[in-house]
Amino acid sequence: MKTLFYNGLIYTSNPEQLYAKAMVVEDGMITYIGDFCNDIGLEPYEEQIDLKGRRVLPGMIDAHMHPLMLAEVDEQIYCGPPNVYSIQDIKRKVQEQISNLAKEDRTNWIRGWGYDEAKLEEKRTPTRWDLDDISSDIPIILTRTCTHIIVANSMAMKLAGVTSDTVSPYGGEIEKREDGELTGVFKETARDLIFQVMPRRSEHEKAALLAKLSHKLLSQGITATTELMADPTRDYDLFKKAFDLGYKQKTVLYYLWDRLKKCPEKLSESAEEPYPCLQVGGIKLFGDGSVSGKTAWMASPYVDEDHNYGLSTTSFRELLDAARTAKKYCVQLVIHAMGERAIEQIVDTFWNVDSWIKDAPSIRIEHVAFPTRETLLRAIKAGIGFVTQPLFVFAEYDSYIANLGKDRTDRSYPFKTMLELGAVMSFSSDAPATSWQDTSNPFLAIKAAVTRTAYTGDTFNVKECLSIEECIDLYTRKAQAITRIPKIGQLKEGYDADFIILDKDILHEGFEDIDKINVVETYIRGEKVYS
Repeated sequence: MKTLFYNGLIYTSNPEQLYAKAMVVEDGMITYIGDFCNDIGLEPYEEQIDLKGRRVLPGMIDAHMHPLMLAEVDEQIYCGPPNVYSIQDIKRKVQEQISNLAKEDRTNWIRGWGYDEAKLEEKRTPTRWDLDDISSDIPIILTRTCTHIIVANSMAMKLAGVTSDTVSPYGGEIEKREDGELTGVFKETARDLIFQVMPRRSEHEKAALLAKLSHKLLSQGITATTELMADPTRDYDLFKKAFDLGYKQKTVLYYLWDRLKKCPEKLSESAEEPYPCLQVGGIKLFGDGSVSGKTAWMASPYVDEDHNYGLSTTSFRELLDAARTAKKYCVQLVIHAMGERAIEQIVDTFWNVDSWIKDAPSIRIEHVAFPTRETLLRAIKAGIGFVTQPLFVFAEYDSYIANLGKDRTDRSYPFKTMLELGAVMSFSSDAPATSWQDTSNPFLAIKAAVTRTAYTGDTFNVKECLSIEECIDLYTRKAQAITRIPKIGQLKEGYDADFIILDKDILHEGFEDIDKINVVETYIRGEKVYS
C-alpha cells in the first residue's frame, strides 16, 4: 500500500529537516518526506490523503508511564480536583459506591486514588478513622496521588494482619501516633503489607483494561509508551494478551528489581511475531519517594519537620548488584530519584562506571526533581540520562510550597539548565502518579513546561521555560533516544509512519491554549488507529 499525505504543516523532529508539507508512506514506512512537487504528484498511489493544512507531529512517546496502574485507577474513585476538595468529599464518594454495591459484592475492596492533602480543605492526610466512619466491615484503601503512600481502614489492616506491633519493613513506614495507635497510613515498601492480601484481577481482565486504555492514549497522540513497574513473572505475557485484544502502543517493559532477582533470565525475553512492538528495556529501582508525600530524600528537612529528610529506599550495594545484572543482559538500569540526596547517591555510585549500551544511556535517573548544578554536571559527564515530568510543575506546586517553601520549590525541575548543559533527557507523564485526573495528556505537560504555570495560576522559575519545539522533541526524538524503540520519534525516510494530526497549530497557538489542542487522527505504521 502506497499512500501520499500532502498539504500538511509537518513538524518532523528531525533536526536535519524540521519542516515538510508532504510524505509518502509505503508498507508502514516513510519513503519520502519534503515539499510537495510535480514529481511526487505523478507517482501512482493507492491512496492520496489531503492533510488540509493541519499540523502534523510524530507520535508522542511516553518514556515513563505505568499503563497497568493507569488502566486500573481509571476504574477507581478519583479523590482530587475538579470534583473532590475535602476529606468529606472523599467520604461521600466512597459511601456512594458502597451504597451501589449489591449485597454479594460487599466483601469487595473499595479503592480510591489521587488524594493530595495540600489540595484538601482539611490540609491533612485521611486516616483509618476517616475511612472507618464510612465502613468498618468493608476493606477500603485510598492511594495518594504520588502512589507511594496509601491509607487503609481497620478492616483492610485486619485482613493484612497488621497490628500496632507490626514492624515497618526496610524502606517503608507503618505510620503510628505517639501513643502507638496505627493511623492507617502506609508509606513506600510498607504498602506491600496491604497489597499482598488484596484480591487480584484475572490476566484477561487486566489485558482488557489495557486495551481500553490504549484507545484513550491514542486520542492523546501517544503511539509508544513504557511500563516502569513491570513484574517479570507475568507482564510480558500480559501485554501480549493486551495486543491480542486491541492494544496498539509500542511498549517497553522495565522490570522491578525486587521481583527480578530470582528470575534475571526474564531480561532476555525479546520481541517476537506477532508482537514486534513489545520489548524489555531494563531494571527499575527506587532511590527515594515523593516530594508531595514527604518521602523524597532531600538535603534539607521538610517545612516544620526538623528531622524529616525523607526516605532512602536503596543502597550502594543494591544499586551495584542491579547494575551488574543490567550489564550482563545489556539493558538499562532505571532509578527513581527526586530529592538532592537520592540523586547524588546514584551519581556517586556510577560516576566512574563505564557505559554498557552504545546507543542510549545505560543508567537513567527518573524524575530528577531537585538536581544541583554540580550533580547535573557529574551525571552528564558520566553519560547518565534523565526522564522528567513537566506535569508535576503544573499539578503539585501547592504541595511543594507547603512541604519545602517557595525558595526551594523555585529550584525544582530545571529543564532549560539541563538541556543547556547537554543532558540526554526526555519528557514523560509518570501517569497516573500525580495529582491531576488527566495525567497522561502530553499537551497539558507541554503547556506546563512552556509556561511554568501551576494549576493555581502561580508561575515559578520562568527562566527554566522551554520552547514548544523543545518540548515536542523531548516527547518524540529525544524520548526515542532514551527508550531505544527503533525507527520512531522522527518523521524521516526509513522510519515508521507513526504520526498525529492536530485540530490547531501547536506551533502558533497561544501558550494558554496548548492544553485545549485535540488530536484529530493518530496513525501507527501508516494505519489510522484513531479518528
